Amino acid sequence: MYTLYFDDQTLIAINLATLSIVLLLGMLGDRKRALDRMLFGGVTAAILVIYLGWRVNWTLPAFEFGAASLWAYVFFAFETVAITYTLLSIVVLTRSTDYTATADRAEARLRRRDDLPAVDIFIATYNEGLDILEKTIVSALAIDYPNFHVWVLDDTRRVWLKEFCEQVGAGYVTRENNTHAKAGNLNNGLQHTARLSNAPFIMVLDADFAPRRNILMRIMGFFDDPKVGVVQTPQFYYNADPIQYNLRSTECWVDDQRAFFDVVQPAKDAWGTAFCIGTSFVVRRDAVNEIGGFPTGTVTEDIHLSYRLMPRGYITRWLNERLSVGLSAEGLPEFISQRSRWGLGTIQVALTADGPLRGRGYSFTQRLHYIHGLLLWLSRPFTVMLLVAPLLYWYFDIPTLYSEPLHFVAYGLPALVAFWGYSIWVTGARVMPVFSEVTQIASALTVSATLVSAIFKPFGRPFKVTNKGLDRSRLVVHGKLAMFYMSLIVLSALGLIRTFASDMSAPGLAFNTVWTALSLVLYLASLLICVELPRPRREERFPFREEAKVRIGGREVGGMTHDLSCNGVAVLSRHAHVVDAHHDGEVWIASLGWMPCRIARRDGELIGLELQLDMAMRHRIIRALFCAPPANVASRARPRMALSRLLTRAFSG
Repeated sequence: MYTLYFDDQTLIAINLATLSIVLLLGMLGDRKRALDRMLFGGVTAAILVIYLGWRVNWTLPAFEFGAASLWAYVFFAFETVAITYTLLSIVVLTRSTDYTATADRAEARLRRRDDLPAVDIFIATYNEGLDILEKTIVSALAIDYPNFHVWVLDDTRRVWLKEFCEQVGAGYVTRENNTHAKAGNLNNGLQHTARLSNAPFIMVLDADFAPRRNILMRIMGFFDDPKVGVVQTPQFYYNADPIQYNLRSTECWVDDQRAFFDVVQPAKDAWGTAFCIGTSFVVRRDAVNEIGGFPTGTVTEDIHLSYRLMPRGYITRWLNERLSVGLSAEGLPEFISQRSRWGLGTIQVALTADGPLRGRGYSFTQRLHYIHGLLLWLSRPFTVMLLVAPLLYWYFDIPTLYSEPLHFVAYGLPALVAFWGYSIWVTGARVMPVFSEVTQIASALTVSATLVSAIFKPFGRPFKVTNKGLDRSRLVVHGKLAMFYMSLIVLSALGLIRTFASDMSAPGLAFNTVWTALSLVLYLASLLICVELPRPRREERFPFREEAKVRIGGREVGGMTHDLSCNGVAVLSRHAHVVDAHHDGEVWIASLGWMPCRIARRDGELIGLELQLDMAMRHRIIRALFCAPPANVASRARPRMALSRLLTRAFSG
């Protein structure tokens, strides 16, 4: 084992220099400018490579077949995977695209034409209720494109859904079995519509994704380029995921997919390797037919579709605009299951005979970008190892890094500062140090188990639909996960207590003390996520500001709406005190007209109204809310508020 020496002045100089460079690049750099991305990314990559060199040369024990040595090398192997993913990400993010101006010109051109190509809109559904499907179907029927037909592909064969489709004017398609899950459902729709409308373009919507009115006008112009096989738009959510909701951080904690959709996919588009994400996309029918239909055999038919099309010269164009909104996973089990399916599907596509690792016709760039995505999932066990590493030291005297704390301060701390600073800057504050790690921890155990099992059985697993719209009105504690994180907290706390009776000069003691203290924050946040708070409303409320009037028993008061949902509205009025609660009446909203209602509550100047609507009026509200929805979930991180919410949640429930 080698020894290094750093005096206090050298350590201070190293870290102040790193911090100064990161701050300078973050303040002066423009992340939309390629040169700035290269510069900041290059500096970060250089610091990470220096750190990796230090790890190789100065922190690993002599190899031997023992628990301590094996742990150190396995940990380092997965850490290297994570760093390699980060280095590749830096390269990927040196480029980006923004097609807003292109879409503007294309939309203007399309609106002057009267011969627009037909589009079949497929809404794939399995077990979603009408409260979810209604929003998607009604919004799809309201699209302002002159030549389209909506088809609801029902894999649960429900009579009531068929009747609803007939009532609103949507086509209804089903089949005798559920072979190949969603991909099979889409292929059945492909065959059915080929005998009827046979539109040259197909838009696919998940059952819980409501499109904006202008979605096709924004998309269809891109198909003037014959090499564009798919035009994909990002997923946006109108509800908080279980991480955001259970930590009371909807307004300040960004969902874990935001950076991927808003930053990574535009970068991959610039390299020609963006890929389909399963909903809110349009594909050429001929292109799908050319590859024999929507790909089956994997649980992620979306990315598989893009990669099957690549060898045939087609690309997936990424239009980074908010053109649909949908439901995020509402419960922790669904959140975890969804990410496990994505990880498994990524591995399955890689292992297929025509996939990007084994198949023919792929460019080096396309293969490398797939490896980049694969490394994201292969690095997930590293997250689990970070959780348990301090405990191995406290209870089994197995260190993870064979180095002095001051050496980590010289090499590891600058790497962390550079990585965190670059990540915040390049994603436009869509990630946060520590907080983003909590989101990864939530699914790390299950994803890691899925990866291990995929080694032995990568195929033949059933496609699991992410359940949406279930009853979330009760407090739910996920006992096994909660006990796991509670055990980590207790064991870590007991380990820290040992420091008071220990010699602080003992090898690794100071380093693992700091590591454990930071880990306790992650353990606590992860434990809180396992306690799912009730979601009393079945309908999400959106910010909505319009002139309003409330009429009760001959009295009428004016005001402004505060928020609106499909079953209620809040009105702010200085004259709210003259309105009696629990009475029937009417409410007038400027863009919607008069609607029957009941006064549910009155709180100061706020009047809470329950709407009593027929189907026609309910559909008017759906079109008002979902065809051009306002944002009601954070798209950028607000660290101070997130920390405040975390502490409030931890100590006051």
